Amino acid sequence: MSKFAEEFSKESEVKAFDTDHRRVINFNMGRYHTAVERGLSKLANLEASKKKAHVIKWKVMENLDKLLPEFEANFQKRGGKVIWANDAEEAQDEILKILRKAHARTVIKSKSMTTEEIHLNEFLHEHQIESVESDLGEYIVQLLGQKPYHIVTPAMHLSKEDIAKLFHEKFDTPADATPEQLTLKARELLREKYTTADVGITGANFLIADTGSISVTENEGNARLSTTFPKIHIAIAGIEKLIPSIADLDLFLPLLATHGTGQNLTVYNTILSGPRQEGETDGPEEMYVILLDNGRTNLLGHVEQRQGLYCIRCGACLNACPVYKNVGGHTYNTTYSGPIGSVITPHFKGMEDFKHLSYASSLCGKCTEVCPVKIDIHKMLLLNRKEAVADGLPSKAEKLGWKGWQRAMLKRSWMDMFGGKFKNFILKTFFKKSWGKYREMPQVADKSFSKQWKERRN
Repeated sequence: MSKFAEEFSKESEVKAFDTDHRRVINFNMGRYHTAVERGLSKLANLEASKKKAHVIKWKVMENLDKLLPEFEANFQKRGGKVIWANDAEEAQDEILKILRKAHARTVIKSKSMTTEEIHLNEFLHEHQIESVESDLGEYIVQLLGQKPYHIVTPAMHLSKEDIAKLFHEKFDTPADATPEQLTLKARELLREKYTTADVGITGANFLIADTGSISVTENEGNARLSTTFPKIHIAIAGIEKLIPSIADLDLFLPLLATHGTGQNLTVYNTILSGPRQEGETDGPEEMYVILLDNGRTNLLGHVEQRQGLYCIRCGACLNACPVYKNVGGHTYNTTYSGPIGSVITPHFKGMEDFKHLSYASSLCGKCTEVCPVKIDIHKMLLLNRKEAVADGLPSKAEKLGWKGWQRAMLKRSWMDMFGGKFKNFILKTFFKKSWGKYREMPQVADKSFSKQWKERRN
């Protein structure tokens, strides 16, 4: 078992029995489910939209070698610059070069899971560059020194009382401040950051090949401010974020909004096609797009599992997953948690270290059911398990155990060789710890059904 698997096992056991955590998550997810149910009811033909989105993303993955250069060429036509990064280290180094060339000391960031993936805030801090999150949820977890709990809702694990306490300690706001008061305080603190930051950094919800643009969708307006005031804008996006045409946004933006938050459309939807052009009154003087691989081509090479790259990061599968709802986002110890994280992380960060995530599933299929681009998530989890076994990653004890189980299942006399007392002894001696301290060991009958059947017939 890898150290990551051990940590996951320990932390998930603690979280699963944390009643306060369960209370907060159930409350926040309850509100989400109500909103999404209402939002989905307004879509005329949801199933057709999901199938169409699936086909478009399939075409993108089959033609990445053509669409990525098309995006690059069209973006560069308007004065933008494209940087290709093979891994997190390359992306960090390229960003640092841009910042140093501009003598930048402050960065304002909008919400981006890709920047979390490359640990950008920590990297910039090491190089004495201030990086401030402008999304309210991201800002809260940054103040706490935590990672985002959820792909869409970074502070889902916190109650309004938790946030009021944090702001009281950090900014001396009233201990019983309302959500409105806390939001106003955050706005007050962040306004100056927008106007004084040297560089703005965002992610990209979609990369549009035919126009060479990036699409950013948000609810707070912080991404627009982060890309308007600073002289330099850097967008970081995984290479899988491509869509062929700007016309495809008509399909993807409502799917993302409805499955992400239950809205018909998010409040701010911005298309950025390069730095400020002649005659334009706002926007950055320089704009860079960093196209990040970081394990994506590794997943692309797995024909059956590459569906994981279709993900539009709506977070719907996390909210539907019974495992995620019990163990929480931080337990996964990776940027992308929940079912989709369990599919892609072993390919991004190594099957040996993260194969355990593909086993952290009940395989109920709810994640597949709610996915807006029809990724067959629970099947992908099974394929990851199969690959881990084919690569010889299970421990010797696990291999030996399954081999013995297989032989016993194939031959009834092996199962009946020992009585129930001996089998119960074996279970209590060798499996009690792995079975878990919160569950009782199953009791095997003194005689098997097969023996009882023979005795009764005789």
